[in-house]
Amino acid sequence: MERSNHTATEFILVGFTTDPTMQLVLFAVFLGVYSLTVVGNTSLVVLICKDSRLHTPMYFFIGNLSFLDFWYSTVYTPKILMTCISEDKSISFAGCVCQFFFSAGLAYSECYLLAAMAYDRYMAISKPLLYSQAMSIKLCASLVVSSYLGGFINSSIITKRTFALNFCSGNVIDDFFCDLLPLVKLACGKKDGYQTVLYFLLASNVITPTVLILASYLFIIATILRIRSTQGRLKAFSTCSSHLISVTLYYGSILYIYSRPQSSYSLDRDKIVSTFYTVVFPMLNPMIYSLRNKDVKEALDKLIK
Repeated sequence: MERSNHTATEFILVGFTTDPTMQLVLFAVFLGVYSLTVVGNTSLVVLICKDSRLHTPMYFFIGNLSFLDFWYSTVYTPKILMTCISEDKSISFAGCVCQFFFSAGLAYSECYLLAAMAYDRYMAISKPLLYSQAMSIKLCASLVVSSYLGGFINSSIITKRTFALNFCSGNVIDDFFCDLLPLVKLACGKKDGYQTVLYFLLASNVITPTVLILASYLFIIATILRIRSTQGRLKAFSTCSSHLISVTLYYGSILYIYSRPQSSYSLDRDKIVSTFYTVVFPMLNPMIYSLRNKDVKEALDKLIK
C-alpha cells in the first residue's frame, strides 16, 4: 500500500472508555460474547457437515453464514480484548489496513450471501416440488463463491481508496476498530472522488442486495397468500422467519450507520450500533437458526448421544 500521501505511521484506537474498571467489565463481556460466537458457529458448521439430514441447500447457506460470522467476529474481537486490558491502544498502519480490508470484505460478502439465501427461500416456498433440482449443488456453490468474490473485490477498491487519503488531522481513531467513518474524519484534502466511490460501493454492496431481498420476499408473500389453509401459510412463513430476522437486524444496523447524511453522524452513538453488527450479530446467528429449528435440535441430540 502506497504511504506517500499521509503522515500517519500508526493509529490510536480510543475504544469505548478510558475508565480502567469499565475496561475490565467490557473485557469480560466481549470475551463471553466471542466465546459464544466461536462455540455456536463452529458447532453449527460441524452439525451441518456431519448430519446427512442437513445436507440441503438451506443448511448449506446457513453453514457458510456461520463460517463467515466466525471470521467476521475474529477480525474485531481479539483486538478489542487487547485494547481493554493493555495500555497500548495503538494499531500499526499495516494492521489497520488488514483489519479494514477483511472487515469490509466479510461484511460485503455477508450482504450478498443473505441475498442468495433470500432467493433460496423464494425457490423453496414458490416451487417446492422443483426445489432440489432448481437449487443444485453447483448453483449453491456458485452463489457462495460469487458472494465472497464480490465482497472482497469491492473491499480491495474501498481499502485502496481509503488508505490513499492524506491523514493529516491526527492518528486518533475515535472507535474500537479501523472503520470507514472515523478514518474519513482524519483525512483532509480533496475527497469528492472518494465520496463518489463510497456511494457506488454502498449502492452495489448494500442497496442492491437489499432490493433483491425485498423482491424475493414480495414474491414469497404473494405465494403464501395463495395458500388456502392457515396452517399451510404458517408453515411456509416459518421456513423463512429466521432469515428474515437476520436480514432485519444486520441490514438495519448497517443502513443506519452508512446511509445517513454526514451531518447526522455521532461516533459515540454509532459505536454502539456498529458493535451490534460486528460482534453481537455473529453470536446471535447460530441461535436464530438453531433454537427454533427442529432439524438442528435433532442433529445436536444425535451428535451428543
